[in-house]
Amino acid sequence: MSLIEQDITKRKERTHEDYNKLIGKPGYIAPDDHLWQDILSAVVLRKPVLLKGPTGAGKTKLAESVSALFGQPMQSINCSVDLDAEALLGFKTLVQRDGQSVIEFVEGPVVTAMKKGHFLYIDEINMAKAETLPILHSALDHRRMMTNPFTGEVIEAHPDFGVISAINEGYIGTAPMNEALKNRFIAYPIPYLTGQQLAELWDREFPEADGNLKAFMLNLAEDLMKQVTNGLLSEEAASIRSLLDATALAEYMDPLRAVQYAIAEKLEDESERDLFMDLAHTWKK
Repeated sequence: MSLIEQDITKRKERTHEDYNKLIGKPGYIAPDDHLWQDILSAVVLRKPVLLKGPTGAGKTKLAESVSALFGQPMQSINCSVDLDAEALLGFKTLVQRDGQSVIEFVEGPVVTAMKKGHFLYIDEINMAKAETLPILHSALDHRRMMTNPFTGEVIEAHPDFGVISAINEGYIGTAPMNEALKNRFIAYPIPYLTGQQLAELWDREFPEADGNLKAFMLNLAEDLMKQVTNGLLSEEAASIRSLLDATALAEYMDPLRAVQYAIAEKLEDESERDLFMDLAHTWKK
């Protein structure tokens, strides 16, 4: 039994009480033979994982699949410029107990994950303000602990505690990650699926769909990725998530309208929208 298999077995033997509903669903398809196993190696070694890739490439699905594999709940944080320490760690609130007003601390996702041995998934980590995330440094490095500034409690991470973060570089509203934060992660590139992996995904998600519809979507996906590589379209135009949404719509309407609603109308640049629809018309003959 490999080190990864041994670790999966040990983690699944531990119970998570009422948190089982937070265990992710499997389904991530890796773009090559090594990426999935390489990420699992970092997880087993308790190294924070950073997933780098365009929107809709499957970063969140990958994190959910890791959660499912280990049978381990996942606490999630969606970063924004408004993210603060309370959103990460929790907050104090006034409650009534036995006729008395008592101040209690409601634990946030970071504290819960550290104490319960859950995964912590930090989405769009480079959208948070630079001054917000240093509070996590000691939890992310070899110390695996932190002092809660709201309570003074010293929290030592459960042995199963793990961190997976996702990042879209160069997007509007994002900023370069602080080097001290970035150096605490093992970084993995998460590209869009292509070729056989892409066809496998469509066959799995739409087993009853018309073959011509799937061929249209797969051909369009490959063409869009080429245009993104050539700099003629933004990455969001080739989002696998959006193409899957379009396929679901196309089972109930004309595929050209489906891709317009699910993808084209979300593109800010009018010339990109026009190019996208031209490509769609090319494949929908």
